[in-house]
Amino acid sequence: MRVNMKKGFTLIELLIVIVIIGILAAIAIPKFAATKDKAKLASVKTDIRNFMTAEEAYFSDNGAYSTTLSDITGGSTPLMTLSQGNTAAVTAAGTGGYDVKIGNGTISTGSKGCEVTNNTGVATDGQITCTLTAAP
Repeated sequence: MRVNMKKGFTLIELLIVIVIIGILAAIAIPKFAATKDKAKLASVKTDIRNFMTAEEAYFSDNGAYSTTLSDITGGSTPLMTLSQGNTAAVTAAGTGGYDVKIGNGTISTGSKGCEVTNNTGVATDGQITCTLTAAP
């Protein structure tokens, strides 16, 4: 009786395994990129909420909303700091209200930022809307 003592995989078997791994990677990588974009947009929304809280604290101390971003994020004791990669722009600030846009330019697809207004007479005052196509 003759027993085959060769052990191991053939080249065809190894190529099939490599092709299967490649197919699985091609499916997983785009989903991972979308997950990263969702996390970055979540950090933008968090910064918007933190900014709203900081603006109310600034208003409580000064009787008016901030007129520049550095009023909130600067100085020796900033009221808030932006998450890494996020940028912000403040307009329509003062006693009447404010409009802040925060975005992240590294988001590859979809909305790259969010905006919120407060006391500016817009119907969406206080509501965070994420429709910015470019970071501020």
